Amino acid sequence: MSRQGSRDTSQELAVRRLLHASGLRYRVNVPVPGMPRRTIDIVFGPARVAVFLDGCFWHGCPRHATQPKSNAEWWRTKLDKNMARDRETTEHLETLGWTVLRFWEHASTEEISATVRAAVDRKKGSRVQGRGESPAQDSKNQAGK
Repeated sequence: MSRQGSRDTSQELAVRRLLHASGLRYRVNVPVPGMPRRTIDIVFGPARVAVFLDGCFWHGCPRHATQPKSNAEWWRTKLDKNMARDRETTEHLETLGWTVLRFWEHASTEEISATVRAAVDRKKGSRVQGRGESPAQDSKNQAGK
């Protein structure tokens, strides 16, 4: 599984191109604060918006995920753990005040881009307090507490 590409997928690149063309600036593959070995696909730090683009197989899409026939029990356990990890990551970021957006790989890049732009605009407009730091800055601040 180490050969599976986990970053810069064709969908990620297409979504990032659309977001950049619309004037949004972001960071990619940013570590999740307080959660080792987990990264956020696309981050809008000042707006505190985290975007995940999840593959249907690896993240258990209810419409498109398929169950392998060989070694089925091992795969079921593996994929269940992936989904639990996704939920845990989302809950953790939301607890820190982040807006978390998750999209399946079959979603339209245009729809993803529009949804992300709206969320970032909404968060930028409603930001009255706080500095809106990036996850990396959050983890540094938490380490100092």
